[in-house]
Amino acid sequence: MSGATGLLRKAFAEAGVTGRLHALDIDSGADLDDGADRPVVTASVHKLCLLVALHRQAADGALDLTEQTECPAAGRTPGPTGLAAMLDPVRMSLRDLAFLMMTVSDNTAADVLLARVGLDAVNATTAALGLDRTHARHTFGELLATVRQDAGPGGARALVDPHVIGRLRALDPARTNHSTPRDMTRLLRALWRDEACTPEHGAAIRRLLGLQVWPHRMASGFPFDDVHVAGKTGSLPTLRNEVGVIEYPDGGRYAVAVFTRAASPAALLPAADAVIGTAARIAVDALRAQPARNTREGIG
Repeated sequence: MSGATGLLRKAFAEAGVTGRLHALDIDSGADLDDGADRPVVTASVHKLCLLVALHRQAADGALDLTEQTECPAAGRTPGPTGLAAMLDPVRMSLRDLAFLMMTVSDNTAADVLLARVGLDAVNATTAALGLDRTHARHTFGELLATVRQDAGPGGARALVDPHVIGRLRALDPARTNHSTPRDMTRLLRALWRDEACTPEHGAAIRRLLGLQVWPHRMASGFPFDDVHVAGKTGSLPTLRNEVGVIEYPDGGRYAVAVFTRAASPAALLPAADAVIGTAARIAVDALRAQPARNTREGIG
């Protein structure tokens, strides 16, 4: 698929980003690799690993997803969405916290769940699933604290300075939560084949991924009413990521992981967001063009 790889690299370059991608036909196993084994910063993509750990514990009887949890107003993990942006105390179930964590990437909801599940359990889950290059070092609050510490007295305003960006531990896979594109598609494939959780819990996870509200990254590459995109984004200064599964009405299912880093530190870069959808579409089109696709449909 050298032609597709060339198109990917051209798209990334035109958007002003470097990109790493892995795409996988969930059923045939055919794949497309462009830096798939390079370590990448997961940012909020790691919430998917937490979600899987949560549901595996529920399946084992270690917790009840309807269990109610208190979230006081003070001490919340910062963020622009969900509980992180709310002002009053809240009481809700673990599964509703998971809904906020996945649909609007709520950092507070994620850390409340982490306090219940445990960071070690998240890492044990990824290890058990064979994701040998995936590891969480920090809670989401701790991760954001490293950004504040490394930014120094200039605070958020300093994050437009390339020298400040260059010293952020949160952007170094060796010093923060990390994975590879191939590990992430392996996880997605296991979820869609009910190999990561029981069928009941796998269906619940797939439902939440399908409810994510952000249409500007991976979903932008598939503007069709009959193509379903389920995914999880991740963002940090200069970083824009998404992993997800694209399902076609003919039964084709494709796991795609795209991780990018922009040359510009600007917070708003529509081209950098959109190229995730463009890259995913290039990869899926290449996979669908393979002979294995025709065999599955009974054509070849």
